[in-house]
Amino acid sequence: MTHENDPSNLGDIEKSALLVIDVQREMFEQKTPIYRAEKLIDHILEIINKAHAANAPIIYIQHNAEDFLVKGSEGWQLHPRLNPRPDDWRIFKEQSSAFQEVGLDELLISLGVGRLVVVGLVTHGCVKNNCLGGLKAGYQVVLASDAHSSFSKDAAALIEKWNKTLADRGVVVMPTKDICFK
Repeated sequence: MTHENDPSNLGDIEKSALLVIDVQREMFEQKTPIYRAEKLIDHILEIINKAHAANAPIIYIQHNAEDFLVKGSEGWQLHPRLNPRPDDWRIFKEQSSAFQEVGLDELLISLGVGRLVVVGLVTHGCVKNNCLGGLKAGYQVVLASDAHSSFSKDAAALIEKWNKTLADRGVVVMPTKDICFK
């Protein structure tokens, strides 16, 4: 039910939704720690608060796998500092992009959303793929440049590389402080 290549189906560009990608406990328990983990969570919470204040939909996306982030396990749960409200949405995925799954695009269409703000984990995997999936589906995509990370030893370089690469592909990349919801 994607509206790719059909701008008449695109929601209101002034209506944003926040996608919180894979901010799950097990991601923070890897041998190589999440780069700037506390700052990352602080920035994500700041953006969540902005979205709530503007009554923008917040969609928590959680990855499911057979040997890592096993659905229902302790490690699969959201990071303990995240406290979704009852009216926030949850999407469960098995692919790196939630746009490859049934449900996300349909939900965004039903909400009339035309702009996505993306935060989460990991930069060079699910964050990148959800940004590109959102662009392909016809959304304006905004990536919080300081609210995504990974547990790679090269995380700082990966963040810099993907902020630039995604900007070159049409993603609006900006720091948390500059992101607003209308």
